[in-house]
Amino acid sequence: MKNTTINNLRKEIVSKKMINKFELFRVVLTKDNKVFVDHTYQANGRGSYILKDLDSIEQARKKHLLAKSFKTKIDMSIYDELEKIINE
Repeated sequence: MKNTTINNLRKEIVSKKMINKFELFRVVLTKDNKVFVDHTYQANGRGSYILKDLDSIEQARKKHLLAKSFKTKIDMSIYDELEKIINE
């Protein structure tokens, strides 16, 4: 039996599926309009989740899904940071 509870499920912005949060990157927009990758899953602010997969990150970049999710302009370097984390 899977060890996934409903509390750990988050909506992924590319596929719009509910996925265990530990399989996703959490990107946070703070009240100061700072955007960063939250490795702790506990930072304050609005969070959006992207699958830890290069294809998902590329689709999110092409469609500007993080900007749409946060309803603000964001620096595209956040996508580079996510790709860098995967490639490490």
